[in-house]
Amino acid sequence: MAFLEVADRVWVARYDWFDVNVTLVRGSGGLLAVDTHASALAARQVLEDVRALGVGDVTGVVNTHEHFDHTFGNQEFRTAYGAIPIHAHETAAERTVPAGERVKGLYRDDPDDPHRDEVVATEVVAADHTFSSAVVLDLGDRLVELVHPGRGHTAGDLVVRVPDCDVLLAGDLVEESAATGGVPGFGADCYPLEWPWTLDILLGLTTSASVVVPGHGAAVDREFVETQRNQVGLVAETIRELAGRGVRPEDALATAEEWPFPREALADAVRRGYAQLGPGERRLPLA
Repeated sequence: MAFLEVADRVWVARYDWFDVNVTLVRGSGGLLAVDTHASALAARQVLEDVRALGVGDVTGVVNTHEHFDHTFGNQEFRTAYGAIPIHAHETAAERTVPAGERVKGLYRDDPDDPHRDEVVATEVVAADHTFSSAVVLDLGDRLVELVHPGRGHTAGDLVVRVPDCDVLLAGDLVEESAATGGVPGFGADCYPLEWPWTLDILLGLTTSASVVVPGHGAAVDREFVETQRNQVGLVAETIRELAGRGVRPEDALATAEEWPFPREALADAVRRGYAQLGPGERRLPLA
């Protein structure tokens, strides 16, 4: 997949496996690569595409969160470009290796998966440059902001803001991909009750003209993010409402008349949401 320029010196490549995006941001000091794909082998294709683009060498990497489809190419980028810094939120960096090893175990146990061998063979490398709230990276003639807007898809999500061209790289806090039906990644480590507030902060970093690049799928605009924020907010509100009525978590999906996303995509959202409710937000289960 070739890199396509979505704004001044910002290129995105969208790869079929997971429909995942890898982004390059160029400054006079070199290229910043945001996310590195899902295996060492997959990252080698990314690196071929970087070289084919012909706009310079990668001098730094950012992981938008710890999941393997965004981090498993880290070592390959270092093999290609030396001991370049890898940036991530401190929580994501802490969880990258254990999360990666768990995923490798799942692939190891699935001999029918076509990507099994390449995932299992990948060396998991965590970020070594971390922050808690926000940090600014100097790319020479432009500054790039890394911001942790809060917990949502994971506890360690970050977004990358390129203010001079009004681009925001949202990671998996925003989902567009048709591969998932455009449903945000409510996985086993998500924070569904906090996700709407996190998206509010993300929206505060955009304008009506912003280009927003999700972790998976096509670039979107602020209106798309606003719509998805409202959908994620409705999931959170529904979980709180059901729990407040005393509906048991195992009955929640069937009890609510309407969800903004397919029920089968929300099992982890409900489980995680109930677990994260405050003491006064949940009544005793209905008889």
